[in-house]
Amino acid sequence: MSEFTVTGRFQSRDGYAEFETSIDAENENVAREHTYAQLGSQHGLKRTQIELEEVDEQ
Repeated sequence: MSEFTVTGRFQSRDGYAEFETSIDAENENVAREHTYAQLGSQHGLKRTQIELEEVDEQ
């Protein structure tokens, strides 16, 4: 497993909020899916409300 840093933004009441999170995943696609699931459950968002800008492996 590798560690990925995912950056992007999501819709909030005041417009868009930026985020950066670290995810342990097998590959870049799995890191993207975990990020969608994590932000969706924490903030009650749908995938269309989340914009992933960059996924970097560390």
